[in-house]
Amino acid sequence: MRKIIFLIFLFTLISLNAHSDPVVMNSYMQRFIRADLLGKIDILNEASSDTRLGESKNQLYEYALQFVLDNYAQIDDLRDMNSVAGISINGLLECRRIDNIDLLWNLFSVYPDSETRADIIVALSVLSGRDSGIIDRINNYLMRMNNSFRDGEAVDYTVVSACITALMGLGGSSSYPVLFAIICSDFPEVINNEAFGALEVIPGNLHQFLLGVIENSPPLEKFAAFRVVTGNDRLSVWERGQLAELALEKGLTSGEDIDLSAMRYAAVSILTNLRWKRANTLAIRHYYRVQADFQHGAVPKERLVEAIACLGAVGNSDAALVLCLQLGLINARANSTGAYDADITLAIVRALGLIGDDAAFDHLLFASNLPYDENITTAAMEAIDLLRW
Repeated sequence: MRKIIFLIFLFTLISLNAHSDPVVMNSYMQRFIRADLLGKIDILNEASSDTRLGESKNQLYEYALQFVLDNYAQIDDLRDMNSVAGISINGLLECRRIDNIDLLWNLFSVYPDSETRADIIVALSVLSGRDSGIIDRINNYLMRMNNSFRDGEAVDYTVVSACITALMGLGGSSSYPVLFAIICSDFPEVINNEAFGALEVIPGNLHQFLLGVIENSPPLEKFAAFRVVTGNDRLSVWERGQLAELALEKGLTSGEDIDLSAMRYAAVSILTNLRWKRANTLAIRHYYRVQADFQHGAVPKERLVEAIACLGAVGNSDAALVLCLQLGLINARANSTGAYDADITLAIVRALGLIGDDAAFDHLLFASNLPYDENITTAAMEAIDLLRW
């Protein structure tokens, strides 16, 4: 019986604490109305630990934020008003509840203090319950900020950063375009990295979004989209391979645009690491492009070595034939004049070993008997052992 009485008492106590005492709530409201700014701050701090207010404590915080919205314009020094707003926002976050979500958005839209606005927008992402309407509002606002920045106007980086954080918390894939626009707009590196990070974690079909950008957008945006690919572990091997293959194709079919060239080399690096066999034909085209550029002094030797390595990683018998012809020319020149480039020769020998096509046997055997550097002759013998008969 004592246990039953104790449980009833405990349940009653919890119930009383869980619900607001209307008399106490009314008292707080009346005191808040009559107090000056410092007094309002004290009242809000007092309310934060008053268990009599229960779950309805949010009503006081919303009332305080409405006061800030209605009166901030008449205050020259906003420090105390910022404190009222900050305590109220934190209180709402502790309650995990707000009845008038538009109040936060309206205050965010007009309040002049950037730190407070940043707190408001992050609170919106928590309290709105992933509301699509709030996501759309933040998306539209951030896109306007981005457009202003592109037009050379000053923007508040603190608020931009907070909007990105809010969108990351809300997790709507409808935010992909605006986050990507931020990445393409030459914001400071920290903002750029935040947008990259948000794209990585927001759920949705990021692969399809990036595919569309690389397929249809201008060169700068194509390369920016591919930079998302290079740093994103969320994409599967298949998705990364497909995107890299498309990036290489677009880089080859367009002119000598600096962004497309950079994208092409970045794509080759990924395709090589993935050993993406579907890119064999593109890798051959890339090799011939780089070889011509190297011969004209337009690219450093490292680019040609990378192109050869890509052929070895992704190539089939067609790629082997290309490399065999080149090794044949190098062997003939070395045999007659003794002149050869050690880095390029070694890259070709290793690539032929990776492909493993037996058509390379004669060229590799000849290379192993020429007075090349020891590492080349050794690599030639190892490549012969890798050939498939």
